[in-house]
Amino acid sequence: MSGSMTTQIKNQKSKIENHSIVVETQDLTKIYGDGDGVRALDGVNLIIRAGEFVAVMGPSGSGKSTLLNLLGALDRPTRGICAVAGQDLAKVRDLDRFRSKAVGFVFQLHNLIPTLTSVENVEVPLQEENLSDKVRRERALSLLKLVGLEARVHFLPSQLSGGQRQRVAIARALANQPAIILADEPTGNLDSKSTDEIMDLLRQLNRERATTFIVVTHNPAVARAADRIVTVRDGKITRDEKIENVYLEDLREFKQSALGHAILDGAVPAELNGIGLDQVAGQVKEVLEKV
Repeated sequence: MSGSMTTQIKNQKSKIENHSIVVETQDLTKIYGDGDGVRALDGVNLIIRAGEFVAVMGPSGSGKSTLLNLLGALDRPTRGICAVAGQDLAKVRDLDRFRSKAVGFVFQLHNLIPTLTSVENVEVPLQEENLSDKVRRERALSLLKLVGLEARVHFLPSQLSGGQRQRVAIARALANQPAIILADEPTGNLDSKSTDEIMDLLRQLNRERATTFIVVTHNPAVARAADRIVTVRDGKITRDEKIENVYLEDLREFKQSALGHAILDGAVPAELNGIGLDQVAGQVKEVLEKV
């Protein structure tokens, strides 16, 4: 077979793999308590393909964290199907083993082991792998270099900034080359500069390594770093849209705000008339109705 033909087949295979489904839920429901209980998730249907960067948004109590726990094999659904990397999690006997191989986690609190250095923390998920100490160390070092921490490999978490600790957590999440990485409010404890740096890093990993990210966040600015926003409310998906234009997304966020609703209802707050909003409210309403 010619070299060009081999390359063509590899490229085609890559395209197929990059569009494969890594997460699929059908009628995913989670009820806490007996009887009617608390319906945290209510018939969620969701498909996420390899290489996507998805943000999950919604108010507190909407079901975001429950969805993340089910996708991460940290909990089992009351009913419905939750499949990750082609495995129906209800049929997986050893969820701990599956989780360690298929899912990477990045939490709001980095959850690093305080007595271990950066490189030792990244090595933790690799302990169950059949790897030599040398190979394990080399992989951990390469991941820390990937996240820009090659100069901090022997530092303890207490010697790192918040952003640097989160970078170690990201490197640790990548250690076993998981099918998906779940990030729960990954910038919740960071300042705006560190937040921007972490989101830039996640975007870079997504684009250059086709890493699949599912990020739960309350922050619209963080969500706009994604390619797609899934909004959850009262246990249901109320919106699932790809982000085509960040400025258009800003308008959509404004439309959902209290002021946006007031303008759409033709009830501009009187206290804002002094800045001339009442004079342009009609035009703003027309714009919001288009988005």
